[in-house]
Amino acid sequence: MKAKNRQVVLDTETTGLNPKEGHRIIEIGCVELINRRPTNNRFHVYINPDRIIDDGAIEVHGITNEFLQDKPRFADIVEDYIEFTRGAELVIHNAPFDVGFLNHELSLLDGEERRVETISGVFDTLEYARKKHPGARNTLDALCKRYGIDNSHRELHGALLDAEILADVYLLMTGGQASLLEEEEIGGPQSAQQIVRLSADRPKLKVIQCSEEELQAHENHLQLLEKISGNCLWKQ
Repeated sequence: MKAKNRQVVLDTETTGLNPKEGHRIIEIGCVELINRRPTNNRFHVYINPDRIIDDGAIEVHGITNEFLQDKPRFADIVEDYIEFTRGAELVIHNAPFDVGFLNHELSLLDGEERRVETISGVFDTLEYARKKHPGARNTLDALCKRYGIDNSHRELHGALLDAEILADVYLLMTGGQASLLEEEEIGGPQSAQQIVRLSADRPKLKVIQCSEEELQAHENHLQLLEKISGNCLWKQ
């Protein structure tokens, strides 16, 4: 059986824009994908940063200092975070921002030095989008509009909500979920002894013509692929 391809779509919210100025993470949201299929496995936590949140940041995510007063510190949740993300590929929009903050938090802990890059792989959806759509706006909102994803419920930024939206964007932007063919293979390649050859004098196969409804359904699916990829080879 094919090994599982595990990805974790991740987003954070912070007290400000720059960890070098002492800003900290206040929320982490993660959504698991197995073989490009969303699971019900989530990791979500609010964190007490032990500092005041910038007013501009509160306007973006709506998380207040009062709300975080009784929340755990990063040191309290770090092992759970590492356990959830270890060995996975992190899918992040503008990865240097979130990875920079995570590495800053890890650097403040006692004990052995740990970095995101030694725990997980990283895939930056912003970098990918810029290559796929050069010259276009590639914010998360812009990508939602481009790929027809409804994000009208996103009045404020939130780590878990944004991770869920980014998972939808990522799957569409990189080719959709593995829905046409199962990604798991049962067994390995067939050996010569397992191959069964049909007799040369077998009856001719019966050709079944498509109905009008089936042809229309096929055309509708090609149009959907054209919308997603921008270049459906089957329509050429």
